[in-house]
Amino acid sequence: MGIKSIGIKSIGIKSMGIKNMKHNKIFRLAAVASLSLLVVLSGCSKQAGEEKQQSVELRLAHFFPVTHPAETELIQPWAKEINAATGGKVKITSYPGESLLPSAQIYEGVVSKIADIGLSCFSYTRGRFPVLEVFELPGIIYPSSEVASRIAWEGIKQLNPQEIQDTKLLMVLTTGSGDLFTKKEVKTLADMRGLEIRATGLSAKTLQALGAVPVAMPQSEAYEALSKGTVKGNLGPVEILKGWKQAEVTEYLIKTPFLYNTLFFVTMNLDTWNSLDAQTQKTIEDVSETYFNNVACGLWDKQNEEAWQYALGEGMKEVTLSQEEADQWIKLVQPIQEEYVAAINKQGLDGRKILDTVKALAEKYTKK
Repeated sequence: MGIKSIGIKSIGIKSMGIKNMKHNKIFRLAAVASLSLLVVLSGCSKQAGEEKQQSVELRLAHFFPVTHPAETELIQPWAKEINAATGGKVKITSYPGESLLPSAQIYEGVVSKIADIGLSCFSYTRGRFPVLEVFELPGIIYPSSEVASRIAWEGIKQLNPQEIQDTKLLMVLTTGSGDLFTKKEVKTLADMRGLEIRATGLSAKTLQALGAVPVAMPQSEAYEALSKGTVKGNLGPVEILKGWKQAEVTEYLIKTPFLYNTLFFVTMNLDTWNSLDAQTQKTIEDVSETYFNNVACGLWDKQNEEAWQYALGEGMKEVTLSQEEADQWIKLVQPIQEEYVAAINKQGLDGRKILDTVKALAEKYTKK
């Protein structure tokens, strides 16, 4: 009986051992599975982290009002398309109305990375872009903003000036020929003498040649200056009559298609650009080229037509100079081209070649 009892107990112990072994095996399998799951989850988390690190949020500074077509028709759709085309990797947030940087400091703000991208005028920092001033010389006729923009973009690619190598230029656009908007009627050079007119860059020199008094200020300050009578006129594209509401504070539009063209840039901080992978860079370039061709290059043509209809509704009157009068104005501004060539030559560059390049492109695109 004792022997039987012992046998039964031994069998019980053996059975418990088998059970424990089974439980241990199950425990070990569960532990391995849990560890594998942790490894997988860790890997997924790491991949998500890496993807997050690859995404980039960029700040874009410009001076146009939030309702201006430069913001609503160009910058916002362009930024949205880049975000979509890069699979959400690149997000661009716009800061319009000088909310991030003053207009004259936007290019340098991009260089120093206060902003990652900037849109402004080259002419707001006179002397900083000597080669590119060629696109704003008086005496070169641009029949439209589209023509002027295509001339500038192709010209910049050909000339590749050193002065813009400290950022990545994504596109340019222009206003095309501009006109005078004044508080008093101007029909002759005599009417221009002593007249305070808002202007920047080479436009200031052009007005001075005509006997006017140029007053340098960004477009964002012109409405108030015209309203107070600090200045008596403005030189610019017709679109400012609506986009900047200047039809409310001026009375006359004097047609001067030989005086004005303003060149804008959209450019990116060079370190930011270089931090992007090659595919992302190509995507941004492709989207930018598409928006240049389909939107940017003709943006001011569309605005100018809409603005003139608006200005007529505000009671503005158009003045067309007589041919004899226009010829006198053109004769007075022509020497500015030669002064430009001489100034560029002093910097060790070929001013004549630069000017001839632009004139040849003007002839090419005007024929098209």
